Amino acid sequence: MILTTSEHIIGKKIVKTIGLVKGNTVRARHIGRDIAAKFRNIIGGEVNEYTKLIAESREQALDRMIDDARSRGANAIIQIRFSTSEMMEGAAELLAYGTAVVVEDE
Repeated sequence: MILTTSEHIIGKKIVKTIGLVKGNTVRARHIGRDIAAKFRNIIGGEVNEYTKLIAESREQALDRMIDDARSRGANAIIQIRFSTSEMMEGAAELLAYGTAVVVEDE
């Protein structure tokens, strides 16, 4: 599966546009991570606990988007974007979306 944030893939031509594909996950903070993050906030530095949580969420959303595209016959996704939104205090959604296409060599 070819993934890109651009409209085109160099060396490929789009032969079919399948349409919007997406994948999402909703994650809640963990009390243990919150305690570590609050301590880190006092002394400064990167909040590794949240960095890891967001990275895992991003990968899960991407995997779900790719599964959606594959199930619809795509071999590439163009114009990939991410969006986040707070669902409730302590929980957020991460959404990956793009346009599923079929590409061939030029």
